Amino acid sequence: MRVIRNLIPFRYFAWLASGIGFVASLILWWTHPLIATTPLLICAALTALGLWDYLQKSQAVRRNYPILAHFRFLFESIRPEIRQYFLESDTESIPFSRAQRSLVYQRAKNVVDKKAYGTLIDVYGDSYEWINHSIGSVRIKDHDFRVMIGEGQCQQPYALSLYNISAMSFGALSANAILALNKGAKLGGFAHDTGEGSISQYHREHGGDLIWEIGSGYFGCRHPDGRFNPERFAENACLPQVRMVEIKLSQGAKPGHGGILPAAKVTAEIAAARGVPEGEDCISPASHSAFSTPIELMAFIARLRELSGGKPVGFKLCIGHPWEFFAICKAMLKTGITPDYIVVDGAEGGTAAAPVEFTDHIGTPMHEGLTLVHNTLVGLNLRDRIKIGAAGKIVSAFDIARTLAIGADWCNSGRGFMFALGCLMAQTCHTGRCPTGVATQSWLRQRALDPDDKGNRVYHFHHNTLKALGEITGAAGLSHPNQLRPHHLVRRVSVNEVALVSALIKYLEPGDLLHGKADHPVYRMFWDRAVAESFSPQLSSTVV
Repeated sequence: MRVIRNLIPFRYFAWLASGIGFVASLILWWTHPLIATTPLLICAALTALGLWDYLQKSQAVRRNYPILAHFRFLFESIRPEIRQYFLESDTESIPFSRAQRSLVYQRAKNVVDKKAYGTLIDVYGDSYEWINHSIGSVRIKDHDFRVMIGEGQCQQPYALSLYNISAMSFGALSANAILALNKGAKLGGFAHDTGEGSISQYHREHGGDLIWEIGSGYFGCRHPDGRFNPERFAENACLPQVRMVEIKLSQGAKPGHGGILPAAKVTAEIAAARGVPEGEDCISPASHSAFSTPIELMAFIARLRELSGGKPVGFKLCIGHPWEFFAICKAMLKTGITPDYIVVDGAEGGTAAAPVEFTDHIGTPMHEGLTLVHNTLVGLNLRDRIKIGAAGKIVSAFDIARTLAIGADWCNSGRGFMFALGCLMAQTCHTGRCPTGVATQSWLRQRALDPDDKGNRVYHFHHNTLKALGEITGAAGLSHPNQLRPHHLVRRVSVNEVALVSALIKYLEPGDLLHGKADHPVYRMFWDRAVAESFSPQLSSTVV
């Protein structure tokens, strides 16, 4: 039995049993036609259904689970009723609600995403948010919204879309998933972040714009001992397809933890993309070796900008100790070197697997991290020179609008685009047993994901989401999403009280930090502790 299971995956057994039943019924039919006709027809129909499931390309679950997948669709068809009477609400986000996932599926498939009979959200519940509309609404014809990155200090600035694919490496995602994502990016003219797994052959095939992420392992630009290799970096960074370079300081899934890709998952293709030995553990250290101080980080940014031929260079981080980010900002002031952009990742996590403690209790959530970064740059008169991206649970146009209003210039999403690929939120990304072939290196599983079909869905999801963002922006009486501000966003703080976000969040005025006017607890406590020469804080007896 074990030998059979090794040769034929268990998920094919229903199809196999139908085929065996068909052959047996056919033999019996010759001698006992009356008895065998009904089982013969049933087994023939099931066998044909299994073959149809295996050969079709539109639904990955059916390709990986012939016949059995239809039970999923059957139960899903009555899921709203089951959930309504016995289980959960549509708005319960664990971590994404059914309503959120359905919205992505609908927009990816380019079908009607409208909803009748009113909202399912409790508009009188705590933390409910909305954007006030204007009587003088604006009709926005062009919803290809962009922000210029690197303008003024780069030879090759980049007009970045306001919504892009967040960092997800080849290795974490399947080859077919990478192909589909990059095809969608190419069709829609938006950016595809490589993740720290570097640039694979699948990132290159369709020629979609890439943001090359450089992690602590320096994959794709490393010496055999793991040190940064400038020659390898320049070779990849100068590719026309690479439009921006991103230094990964930390991520929201497991900030400060580092990571490892087990030897069993380091295939020849992954090894070639990362520049590591095949079949050996691939380690991302918890910290970088190319720099150890904020000043050295600024020098590294300047070096990468030069080696890339003047392309925008920035860094991504999940905010931890405030004094560490303050130290980076003081290094900007001291050296005169600034990144072109900063991406703020939220501690809400992402596609990467992490210990539960890190997922639940380590790192700053995206909104608070974004506010800190935005405020600090404003207080130092650096905000105009440095653009800010935000990565997190951003799947709808309102999610984007809210994030832009708080302080971001653009948004990235990983799981939103995974939904566009057909992800079912099975939460098995780290096991290799993804039911839709998105997050797996199994050839049999990933072949169920058709890159051409899913690439079109990625494009439609992006297109329809930005179209909806344009409609929200116009309804607020604005002509571009970059005009959204905290006073456009309203939040309920109690049953009988609402407030503008501009009143709930204390924002600094330009130059406040330079002139000692930052009247905010986090700056009073930690700003003076930060030094440009070290990530470690200066000791102070006045700080508690």
